[in-house]
Amino acid sequence: MKEAVTNSYVPADMALRAEASAIRKANRDFVTAFFLAVQAGSFIALGAAFFTAVIHDSALGAGLTRLVGGVAFSLGLILVVVAGADLFTGDTLMIMGCLSRKITVRQMLRCWAFVFCGNLAGALAIVWLVHASGHWTANGAAVGVKALAIAQAKMGLTFGQAFSSGMLCNILVCLAIWLCHACRSVTDKILAILFPITAFVAMGFEHSIANMYFVPAGLLLKGEPTVTRLLPGVDLSGLTAARFALTHLLPVAIGNMVGGAVFVGMVYWVLYLRKRG
Repeated sequence: MKEAVTNSYVPADMALRAEASAIRKANRDFVTAFFLAVQAGSFIALGAAFFTAVIHDSALGAGLTRLVGGVAFSLGLILVVVAGADLFTGDTLMIMGCLSRKITVRQMLRCWAFVFCGNLAGALAIVWLVHASGHWTANGAAVGVKALAIAQAKMGLTFGQAFSSGMLCNILVCLAIWLCHACRSVTDKILAILFPITAFVAMGFEHSIANMYFVPAGLLLKGEPTVTRLLPGVDLSGLTAARFALTHLLPVAIGNMVGGAVFVGMVYWVLYLRKRG
């Protein structure tokens, strides 16, 4: 009987697996790519909704509350990796296949665009479903108040802060994906994801796809008097769809691309794939 292999892949093999993943993603047909992206957007949105529900009435200190919330939010990437889906922020690692000339820049950018749009569709679908379910009314609408407060806080970031925070976020997200290339079992993957994702959430960094849930959820709640009356004196005039897209989502997405592609993908390509002929 053949003995089962349980040891993890070493970094050189992880780089080859990341490169192979880039090739597979670049050659998917549009329908497959789009629906895998919709799945990922919905999974991350579910993680964001779980995060909000878990922390909304926490009596712990700020640090411990974010730590617990980070563990809850990890659900999103666990579903993406284990159930199978295609996430824009993780796909920035496709730069490794591009640098190896196994895929073209055009293929990579096309995939990023398709996946970003699919992630947005999936996230917005969950925003609508969660709002329609009345989940935000839980605990005397305290869940809704927290969701609106999260959206409002995100809109307070400057362009530079959003960009830098997005970059730091996706360094950790892509490191989680990178660690998954070392894994052979579902348990391995869950543990590989848990710590980097908890870290980025606990430190308050910005994830473009998660924010496709957080801010639109706040936009819907902005029109709910049951929630807004519990936030007296808070100016919500800056919480608009146009301002979200241009001054928040755009810099966060660009930061996510730089953080994942440059600080993780390019670095590991230089270390393990550069000399391959």
